Amino acid sequence: MSHPPSPFDRRRAAWLLLVAVLAGGSGCVPAGGDEGTGAETEGAARAAVQESAAARPQPGADGGILRTVEVKVGGVPITVEIADTPALRERGLMYRDSLPLNHGMLFVYPDEEVRSFWMRNTRIPLDIAFVDRNGTIVNVERMEARTDDNTLSAAPVMYALEMQAGWFAENEVGAGDRMEF
Repeated sequence: MSHPPSPFDRRRAAWLLLVAVLAGGSGCVPAGGDEGTGAETEGAARAAVQESAAARPQPGADGGILRTVEVKVGGVPITVEIADTPALRERGLMYRDSLPLNHGMLFVYPDEEVRSFWMRNTRIPLDIAFVDRNGTIVNVERMEARTDDNTLSAAPVMYALEMQAGWFAENEVGAGDRMEF
């Protein structure tokens, strides 16, 4: 005969599940995850939640969580958050304090046209690659934080990819390179 879980066991299980979800896991506890008890486990869980919060997709403008996918840009694998609705494109990367390494946001539009971006309420400097419907980068531009200056694509594009400032130069990715979905 089994006993019902204690309130401590339920809290601990909830913390571990929250940590797994926020860390992008599938709900499985990492190896060694059932070691430690009490305040030690709870403190580690809180630290993991705080540490991973900056790396997780933020709530979208419509209250939902942005979807992420893996793509390659100039042969370099990256993770991108998809902004494919007007509300998600409008919010973009506003109010973020950082981006994880090799993470960015891909703005997806239903058609090709010359696109314009600005950085109002965006706290971190970014680079933006404007990409045509075939996945070819048309141009890459630097965008400074917290400015209303417009940054334009050099030709009609269907996609725009924002990455941490300097990412494209550091990875030797530029106009003419391809984005592979």
